[in-house]
Amino acid sequence: MTNNDILRRVRYVFDFSDLKMIELFKLANYDVSKADLDGWFKKDDDPLLIEITDKELAIFLNGLIIEKRGKREGPLPEPEDPLSNNMILRKLKIALDLKSDDILDMLALIDKKISKHELSAFFRNPDHKHYREFLDQYLRYFLNALQK
Repeated sequence: MTNNDILRRVRYVFDFSDLKMIELFKLANYDVSKADLDGWFKKDDDPLLIEITDKELAIFLNGLIIEKRGKREGPLPEPEDPLSNNMILRKLKIALDLKSDDILDMLALIDKKISKHELSAFFRNPDHKHYREFLDQYLRYFLNALQK
């Protein structure tokens, strides 16, 4: 999945307007314009499509966390670059205050079952021997489950 796909899907799941999207970026101290959004939301085959960077997507997800959970004490977290699917899952989990059982239940709703151990492997440190990469297909399943 591309970062643009992820941004589109998150926007669709929460039914965010352009104004709301701009507001979420501002919460993470990043200014975007309506033109930026238009470029990011163009169809994949459109020559005017602008690829959103890992850093910009991380900033958006940080803004979503602030919107849903409130701003925490201290400085804003640095946006990750590069941004992995595992980090995207972690940021969405934090923003929505989801527990592991919540995620497993959501995936079961769309007939995609994974074990609790498999899910915990996605949240481990990449250096850990039981770390597993959160592949695009799992991210698609998770976003579909969120939508449902």
